[in-house]
Formats: sequence, structure tokens, C-alpha cells
Amino acid sequence: MKYLTIYLMMIAVQGLCGLSNTQASNIVKNARVQNFTPQQIVAITILAEARGEGERGMYAVACVIAQRAIEGKTRPDLVCIAPAQFSCWNPSNAQYKKLNRLLTIPESTYALKLVDNLGKLKRSYVAYANHYHTHTVAPSWSRGKAPVKIIGGHRFFKL
Repeated sequence: MKYLTIYLMMIAVQGLCGLSNTQASNIVKNARVQNFTPQQIVAITILAEARGEGERGMYAVACVIAQRAIEGKTRPDLVCIAPAQFSCWNPSNAQYKKLNRLLTIPESTYALKLVDNLGKLKRSYVAYANHYHTHTVAPSWSRGKAPVKIIGGHRFFKL
């Protein structure tokens, strides 16, 4: 059963991102190396991206994950570990080796509640945004685009 789950994750990542078998396999392997459940992957992503933004910020990031899953017709955990989407899952990221610690911080209780209710979140809270970045960066995909919402230190975009 474990190998079937990993294989299905690889196929989903490959289809979502248009990757080769090797690339998709590496992404799935990177996330699975730490033996996280799909729910933990999403909670960790929320925490890595927005734990310093409080509940409003974490809710907003969870809404973006939910929106991307709906638009991509895929699972939220696969959205999180897709390449170049959430930097915390990049093995070269400084946070990567410490991701398991995020599940022990007080904010993890709220993040896990968000994951349990991901399908019920009011995505209108972020105006159905499917991208965001902090105020401190300006990625190329956001140039010339107005954010649909600003919440705390994040700007949200509908691309």
C-alpha cells in the first residue's frame, strides 16, 4: 500500500507540473523522506510560510493552497510539494531540515485545524488568490500585477 501511495503521488506531481518521471519521483521522495503525512505536509507549509503572521495570515495561506488544489484538480499536499511553489520544500532551503520541528510549536494546533477544514475555508477571504509573496520580495510573476488582497506581510494575487 505504501508503494502504491508513493506511485500515485508521483503521477499526480508529474501531471500537475509537467515533469519527467525522475523529477516527479525526486519531489515525492524529498517530501516522503521525512515521512510526513499529506495533512502534515500542508500544515508544515502553512507554518513555514505564515506562522509569524498569526491566525489571519495562516488562514490566508491555507486559502491559497485550497484554491490551487481546486484549480489544479489535485490534492493540497501535492500543491505544497510541487517544484518552485513553496520554498520550504526545496532541500536547499535553510528551513528544510527543520520542518519536523514546526509540528511541535504552539501554532501547529491551528495549522492542523485549518488542514482538517481546508474544503470549508472561505477562499473569498483572499479574493480567490492562487499566489502570494511577502512585501520584501518582488517575484517576476507579480510584476505589473495588482494584488487582490493584502493581509499582514503578504500580498495575494489571482493569476
